[in-house]
Amino acid sequence: MTWRAYAELVRAPAALTVIGDTLVGAGKPLRGKQLLLPLSSVALYWAGMALNDWADRELDAVERPERPIPSGRISANAALATAAGLTAVGVGLAALAGRNAVPLAVAVWSYDTVLKETPAGPFAMAACRALDVLLGGRAVLPAALMGVHTLGVTVLSRGEVHGTSPAVARAVLSGTALTAFAAMANRPEPAGVVAAAGYAVSVGAAQWTVVRDPSAATVRAATKAGIHGMVLLQSALARNGNMLPLVLPLARALSGKVSPT
Repeated sequence: MTWRAYAELVRAPAALTVIGDTLVGAGKPLRGKQLLLPLSSVALYWAGMALNDWADRELDAVERPERPIPSGRISANAALATAAGLTAVGVGLAALAGRNAVPLAVAVWSYDTVLKETPAGPFAMAACRALDVLLGGRAVLPAALMGVHTLGVTVLSRGEVHGTSPAVARAVLSGTALTAFAAMANRPEPAGVVAAAGYAVSVGAAQWTVVRDPSAATVRAATKAGIHGMVLLQSALARNGNMLPLVLPLARALSGKVSPT
């Protein structure tokens, strides 16, 4: 039960992509106790990842035996306890900041334990992301755009093991293009347009590769690009988020050691 096993369980580096959510929702710099909100997002993200592996432990034993639970490095009970503990931490940190993260926590647990394999699964994951943005404030349009992006990434990620279809990839790519244009319209000043364009190019290029080659390998690469692209989308939507892209090199470097998917 090494630190690396737990880092893999919670997809530790990928949490860097959620720290900007509440900044987007707030629409202004976070101050005082509000600085606890990104930490709450990280805790709840990690909780969801641990719960995901607990819920998928039997499937992973067949499709991804290298993961912490099927490989025997972490027990199923330890993974469930990790998910529960991180959920409590996330809800508690949000409460200290004066926000209610219970709806987000309920959405995370509902997705992982009930909805993930149903047709509603991608929409439930999108709701989780939108609720995380709304944890920071009432930025409804930015929350919706983060949700739409998450919907696309989740739909595409369903082909990480067996591949997907060009039609699915084209639909997801179209959603990325529409999200980028909407982000530009939401924040038309130069910094916002540049960030939105960077998002469209980095995420869209990976998704276009899937249109041409819908194999599992290209889907995994596009999913990773979509996860990292959330940072650029956050930067495009947050009027005070110009520094957010600085976390991308770190996230990409760490993803080489611990996979974000």
